[in-house]
Amino acid sequence: MKTVLVRAAMAALLIATGPAEAGHYMAGPAEMGHHVGRAAEVRHHAAGPAEIGHRVLTADVLAASRRPEIVEGQDAHLTFTVGSATAGRGHKAYGVLKVPAGKDAGYDIPVVVLHGARPGPVLAVASGAHGTEYASIIAVERLIDAVDPAQLSGTLILVPLINVPSFERIVPHVNPTDNKSMNRFYPGDPNGTQTDRASFVVTREVVDKCDHLIDLHGGDLDENLRPYSYWTVTGNQKQDAISRAMVLAFGLDHIIISADRPKDPKASRYLENTASTRGKPSFTAEAGRSGPVDPKDAAVLVTGVQNVMGHLKMLSRAAPAPAKPVWVGQIVTVAADREGIFHPAVDRDAHVVKGAKIGSVTDYLNRPLQDVLAPESGIIMFVRALPSLKKGDTIANVGVVSTDPR
Repeated sequence: MKTVLVRAAMAALLIATGPAEAGHYMAGPAEMGHHVGRAAEVRHHAAGPAEIGHRVLTADVLAASRRPEIVEGQDAHLTFTVGSATAGRGHKAYGVLKVPAGKDAGYDIPVVVLHGARPGPVLAVASGAHGTEYASIIAVERLIDAVDPAQLSGTLILVPLINVPSFERIVPHVNPTDNKSMNRFYPGDPNGTQTDRASFVVTREVVDKCDHLIDLHGGDLDENLRPYSYWTVTGNQKQDAISRAMVLAFGLDHIIISADRPKDPKASRYLENTASTRGKPSFTAEAGRSGPVDPKDAAVLVTGVQNVMGHLKMLSRAAPAPAKPVWVGQIVTVAADREGIFHPAVDRDAHVVKGAKIGSVTDYLNRPLQDVLAPESGIIMFVRALPSLKKGDTIANVGVVSTDPR
């Protein structure tokens, strides 16, 4: 996402927008208020072009999104293969996606294929790009047994754990083998490091074989996160209508509008965006926080996927009527510019006004270094869950509320 760095002690973003201009922001100087010592860094993530707030989806496009057609392209065969897993009609198969050795070691990514008794769309659901976002991983594990292929129309590809090295070594955010995030290097490189090669394999075996994709994430070990989804706006009106209907069917009540993702399929960067740039309606959903798995967080992800499957007519499950979610047009990230001990003053999902105290930072002798203030009015999408703080760590993400972009 586009990032602008501003020192919070000296400046904040001045929003130049009206209610209908979600995603169109211009930076300008403004005093943030009193800070003790050097202040945190603020990263502004623009939701994207100004036209988001003015987009009008035509009636025929919206109707198409509400009445998904049965797709019999990639799903039309009697068997369906992903990696080493080959499932016949009405059956489930277990296997792996083999990441070959190269500049560093190879490894196996687990995969399950549920090939429905009847033809229909191919939906891929992946998690574990960050191997300590546990709720999303457990959710996909539960889906393996929750979906009966004999009752399924279409094919469900489940990839519960992409970043096996992170999971096994309990390392947040990155693959410890090469110190790269496994959701930043798509579509991958067969000649790169382990993350590059794994991304290449997932693109070839999962993205290229599906019609729709859901990428599940959640709060990492240091993130106290409230559940939300990302809806990527591609500019393709029909595709955007379908993905919008999917994200509404999923059912989370906060949706971030993401309109500035890379458009080049050869440099798509994110897993969900890799599918989107290839014309496959997709979105990201996040739930769970800071280590231990709350069963309710895993359950909301399982239910969300099943709701989307009902919407796509893969299951005879009535998708709930779309709720009216809170649309978030911009994410403003507050990042630390020094080491210290962080003391939060707000919880996840708190509504804050510009200049409100998010927390404070002390040195290792409890001497105050700075107060951390909200750079914009909005919702705390997540706040740092751990006291330990080093330069560059994210302290909080503030979501700036927008209008419904239909």
